[in-house]
Amino acid sequence: MEIDSMSLEQIWEEIDRRANERPDLLKDMNASFSFQITGTESGKYGLIFANSKATVVKGGIDDADCSMMMSFDDFKKLLQGKLNATSAYMTGRLKVNGNLGLGLKLEQLLKKFPL
Repeated sequence: MEIDSMSLEQIWEEIDRRANERPDLLKDMNASFSFQITGTESGKYGLIFANSKATVVKGGIDDADCSMMMSFDDFKKLLQGKLNATSAYMTGRLKVNGNLGLGLKLEQLLKKFPL
């Protein structure tokens, strides 16, 4: 399914499925992330990496290692590799609280699971 036609929930289901198909790529990632997505579709989701497994949490994670806020359109562009997280952060399109380094590490990981 084309990401542009997917709902926010469908995108998160696909992230969960694709990430867990490749546990070898998750072995060095032990962190939690919270996403607040705004815009045409909005919602809070969490993503936990532990023990070579990814877990998506609907509703977000209050005490995540790294929290991010961005629009639904920018979120899709980030997942497609059409938006650089550093540029988005520097221009205010992506807001990050917590460990910024983990956010950059997450971007590199997500590129290995293109949507």
